Amino acid sequence: MKSSIFTNSKNVYLDTVDAKDYVQLDRVSTIYQSLKNSVKKPLKMILLFGKPGTGKSMFLSKLQQDLSSTQEIYYYKTPIVDESEFFKSIAKDLYNFQEDKELNFTQIMKIMQDNTKEGVPLILLDEAQLYSDALMEKIRLLSDTRKMKFVIALHKTQSEDLIAKEHFQTRIWESIELKNALKNELKIYIQKKLMKANCFDSANMFSNNSIKLIYSLTDGNYRDTNKLLYTVFEIYEWYYEHNISKINTNKMSHKIIEMAAIHVGLINA
Repeated sequence: MKSSIFTNSKNVYLDTVDAKDYVQLDRVSTIYQSLKNSVKKPLKMILLFGKPGTGKSMFLSKLQQDLSSTQEIYYYKTPIVDESEFFKSIAKDLYNFQEDKELNFTQIMKIMQDNTKEGVPLILLDEAQLYSDALMEKIRLLSDTRKMKFVIALHKTQSEDLIAKEHFQTRIWESIELKNALKNELKIYIQKKLMKANCFDSANMFSNNSIKLIYSLTDGNYRDTNKLLYTVFEIYEWYYEHNISKINTNKMSHKIIEMAAIHVGLINA
């Protein structure tokens, strides 16, 4: 096994969000399909929530990729927390509004009233827990016009209480929760990511025992698993280049997994 194999394997687990890296797991695919089905319904808002690292951003990225050819869709990956800037972005994207001036809620509502569109644009808002209560209330009012539809993704924390307020309860057609991978799903996730990148030798290094250890460290969280395995293969890469005789490239080393876990903070040492 060449050092470049470990480099390629390491890069598989870079902390990035790209729809092409989506790994199809049965349970996850079922949830994603329910999200796609919800988008087709005559609703105003959809809530997508879960703990950090459960795949919310990946879902939004894949949704944009899958629907962009048939539906007007906009993905706001980074929250625009300034109200005027948020309204300006909506006006520019949906209505080609080019004026560089402050926009308040009344003005964005008038722009919407003065412009007609075929179909209802879909707006994806990631990290929505960072929006203020006041702006979230205005987003809710924008959805009430039925001139745009929102998918709102946010962490499952106390911050989601603002979404759960009574005035949102009646307007969310569906709430979809994402969860960590189960142990058997984690093995499929780890190996499928490697095999998609043609890293078959690396994929074969994982035994049920090594998956069990990884699961005990990450609890099946996708982001934590990616961070851990990036560092695992970084350590393998170093050992291979500097002291190849001390590593077994046929089997995943529990010691290296634990070294990586210490490095990324999954083990306190």
